Amino acid sequence: MTKFAEKNKMIDFITFCDYSGTFAFAISGIRLASAKQFDWFGAYVVGVVTAVGGGTIRDILLNATPFWMTQASYLIISGLALLFVLIFRKSVINLNNTFFIFDAIGLGLFGVVGIEKALAFGFPMWVAVIMGTITGAFGGMMRDILINEVPLIFRKDIYALACVFGGIMYYICMQMSLSPALVQLISAVSIFIVRIVAVRYHISLPVLKKEE
Repeated sequence: MTKFAEKNKMIDFITFCDYSGTFAFAISGIRLASAKQFDWFGAYVVGVVTAVGGGTIRDILLNATPFWMTQASYLIISGLALLFVLIFRKSVINLNNTFFIFDAIGLGLFGVVGIEKALAFGFPMWVAVIMGTITGAFGGMMRDILINEVPLIFRKDIYALACVFGGIMYYICMQMSLSPALVQLISAVSIFIVRIVAVRYHISLPVLKKEE
């Protein structure tokens, strides 16, 4: 495979992660908004904020124009997510694990997108890990604030740390000279698995308690 073809393949995978993560995160936000009995527009707004919030903060920190301001596809994908929830309302809204699955998928995909964008801007790997964590976790934080919930990132759940782990896996795989697409895939899957395993087996960080 030529370097040009490999680069195109990498861009295609990142685009897939970006769009799939947008769809997954938008569904997670809309699903939670429905539980709070928001109207359709309110649910759409929550879905959009969930999908683009982390990436917007990332781009501002990287001194770049927020991605959704140059391409309307992210707003359209969020609209498709709302349509998806409306069509499959009973399955999506009534199943308690639906939000968790879509949120975990979005977390993994967006973590990789954030890492790739920071590296493309010439930042070192440690900054890329932070940008991946912000991209993956901060949209959910803004979602929780909008629906008047304690942000998941501030609870004892393994959430943002899953993105950090995915960033470390990205670096390790990159040092092993694996193909870029494989590095991205392993990183995204590792974030997803860490999140799933942490919830499944109730793995969490100790709670910071005040002295009695």
